Amino acid sequence: MTDLTTMPPNRLARQLDRLSDVPAFARGWFRSVVLRRAVPFTGTAGLDFIEMTTGRVEIGIRNEKKVQNHIGGVHASAMNLLAETATGMVVGMNVRDDCIPLAKELKMAFKKRATGSLRAVATLSDEQRAAMQASDKGEVNVAVTVTDEAGVNPVECEFVWAWIPSGPRK
Repeated sequence: MTDLTTMPPNRLARQLDRLSDVPAFARGWFRSVVLRRAVPFTGTAGLDFIEMTTGRVEIGIRNEKKVQNHIGGVHASAMNLLAETATGMVVGMNVRDDCIPLAKELKMAFKKRATGSLRAVATLSDEQRAAMQASDKGEVNVAVTVTDEAGVNPVECEFVWAWIPSGPRK
């Protein structure tokens, strides 16, 4: 198995590491600005990139008018964006630089009405991360939990991500 402590960070992880020079009180804000520019739709929805490590990504979305549904909660599409972005970022921080991540499959079951703002936490195990470093092609089921302000999980999600070589298809 690959020793995860000796794996060099990929391009995304290196770019985010550069933010360590920003004062701690402003680091989250700067991280969100940088990532919103890289993926403009996340900026449109106002996603907040709270924590980003190679094993765990936490992203939030405020219950604001621009993302609300007809009953004043966070719209289903915004919930999907939140969970998909968290899972995609944790995968994106682990794929080799010669690979690109691709969303392959998602399932989302709406269980309860969401209250207020939401947070999504996506995680990868050490084994999943090692597999992404060992091969230029594969897929992984990424765990993600979405929680509202009341501590309820309004949706249950399953995301499968693949990674493939970034060069021309053969």
